[in-house]
Amino acid sequence: MPLLTLENDPEYINLQTELVTMQRWIQEHNKRLVVLFEGRDTAGKGGAIMRFVRFLNPRGYRVVALPKPTETEKGQWYFQRYLKELPNPGEIIFFDRSWYNRAVVEPVMGFCSEKEYSVFLKQVNQLEEMLFEDGIQIVKLWFSIDVDEQKNRLEERKTNPLMQWKLSTVDMQAQLKWNDFTLYKEKMFESTSTENHPWVVIKGNDRDVARKEAMRYVLSVVEYEGKGLTGERLMPNREVVSLY
Repeated sequence: MPLLTLENDPEYINLQTELVTMQRWIQEHNKRLVVLFEGRDTAGKGGAIMRFVRFLNPRGYRVVALPKPTETEKGQWYFQRYLKELPNPGEIIFFDRSWYNRAVVEPVMGFCSEKEYSVFLKQVNQLEEMLFEDGIQIVKLWFSIDVDEQKNRLEERKTNPLMQWKLSTVDMQAQLKWNDFTLYKEKMFESTSTENHPWVVIKGNDRDVARKEAMRYVLSVVEYEGKGLTGERLMPNREVVSLY
């Protein structure tokens, strides 16, 4: 039996074909879609995004991975630099980390004050509801891995020269602050998982399974013409994907 690759794995091909069909519908009908990829360091956010966009029309999507804020941005309303990246009509935006940095990473690492954290939690649901009312569909994905899997992936980043660029100050603290990240993650779920914008938790220890099920979830919640013509299963596996 030949080894499955991205080129000959029928699941990937079918799911990516569905994504192309979905994108074409979004472009033709001037829809706007935002997909947030969140999770612990090494959870697989970037790799999942690469699978999502592999065959998409680059004129119809953008991947947004913002660096740390500048001094000017630090003096702005927190959401301001993210709002500038929202989709135009007919566009999909994939956020590789998003405004939810302030919900988990920033308080754990001491990058924001308690007041800034509190104000964020007070405003974020209102903001997302306004975007929803304006016609922007937001999907919030959280990739979940266990502590041993994260440790293995961090070691891989340290030793693999092709991956060392991924290491950051936050990465180096990920294991030491595991329980703190867990505490703020649960607070985020409890405070910001709403009827229109629930948190979608994806078990990510198996990278390929997580990527495919994430694709299925997004495809399942976006209504587009030509859906399901590939015959591929589009409803996600509930043992891998769950709503908070």
